[in-house]
Amino acid sequence: MRDTDDVPDLQELESLLRTTPLRVTKPRLAVLAAVHARPHADTGSILAAVRSDVPISHQAVYDVLDALTDAGLVRRIQPAGSVARYEARVGDNHHHVVCRSCGAIRDVDCATGETPCLTASDDSGYAIDEAEVVYWGRCPACTSAA
Repeated sequence: MRDTDDVPDLQELESLLRTTPLRVTKPRLAVLAAVHARPHADTGSILAAVRSDVPISHQAVYDVLDALTDAGLVRRIQPAGSVARYEARVGDNHHHVVCRSCGAIRDVDCATGETPCLTASDDSGYAIDEAEVVYWGRCPACTSAA
């Protein structure tokens, strides 16, 4: 398991945005920075983080998150029973483990070498390129508190 603690600086975030058709704007940079700094954050958490630097509406944050997701810079996940959450770790078909008690989410790397999660028992003719696996349980803090 791993969560990325490396938050790119402003210049690196600008460079990331320039690899897409999106224009570089202050709201996009602020939202992208917030997603990098807060893996698996929901929209409300991202809004609160961004508003400390940029006056922005809730709808604008949703719009920026949609644009960044469509551009492949952000990944949207939504475990069952949870609101949408966003992460900057994209393009590597990793999975997640979710705590049933507190809702904490952590990354889980996909199997190394051959990826069994991409080999379905019956693919119905689909060309599968991604799998979403969610592991459920209790995090160490909730387990020790019980």
